[in-house]
Amino acid sequence: MVYALTSIGVLGFIVWSHHMYCVGLDVDTRSYFTSATMFIAVPTGIKIFSWLATIYGGRVRMNTPFIFTIGFIILFTIGGLTGIILANASLDISLHDSYYVVGHFHYVLSMGAVFALIGGVYHWMEKLTGKKYNEKWGKIHFYIMFIGVNLTFFPMHFLGLQGMARRIPEYADGYVGYNKVATLGSIITIISGIIFLIILRNSLVGKNKESARESMEVINKEYFINEVDLEYLTISDITLEWVLPNPPKYHTYNEIPRLST
Repeated sequence: MVYALTSIGVLGFIVWSHHMYCVGLDVDTRSYFTSATMFIAVPTGIKIFSWLATIYGGRVRMNTPFIFTIGFIILFTIGGLTGIILANASLDISLHDSYYVVGHFHYVLSMGAVFALIGGVYHWMEKLTGKKYNEKWGKIHFYIMFIGVNLTFFPMHFLGLQGMARRIPEYADGYVGYNKVATLGSIITIISGIIFLIILRNSLVGKNKESARESMEVINKEYFINEVDLEYLTISDITLEWVLPNPPKYHTYNEIPRLST
């Protein structure tokens, strides 16, 4: 796993080079950058399958942070696949500075990474603030946002294939259909963002506090099958932070304790 992350980090410094295909590079140099850009698909693919294997080997809780994690994997994978197409020099020259590129990097960054960040906010909210969020509205936020961002950016791939250029404020009437779909998607995405802010506001100002004991009871109920398993519950069965009160008090530990079964 460390090698995969290191490879992604090193090759990530080279991936930008597929934007250099249009500057007049010779064929040999373009071939090198094509290979270097495609190589990043190998460690990235390893990471995606390792995430899926982690989910397969764990005990899944279908809560808001988890479904945002699934959304991240789906969108990040789609963005990676479209990036492989742009890694080819001959294709990238025709698609460069088109809306295909806009759709590609938004799937990786503005959709994939943001979904992971929002999932992290939901996961750590009650630990950081001591307040619970509304699980029902959290899931509604996910589904509305997932639909909105896909309606916004997926049509951009077709606009790019049709030749619509980015960074130009006007476009031909032939592109109006997909642009209407993208506009509708952006409005839905804005609505989902407003819902997210309302969820955060209600969570922070509400009185729905959760004690450490309640957190433990939830973990016990969802992670252990019967009462016999509960008798053998130890600190090492869960991560350390969930043993502490919500939110943890300052200077809980002078040094990080060692865990053992």
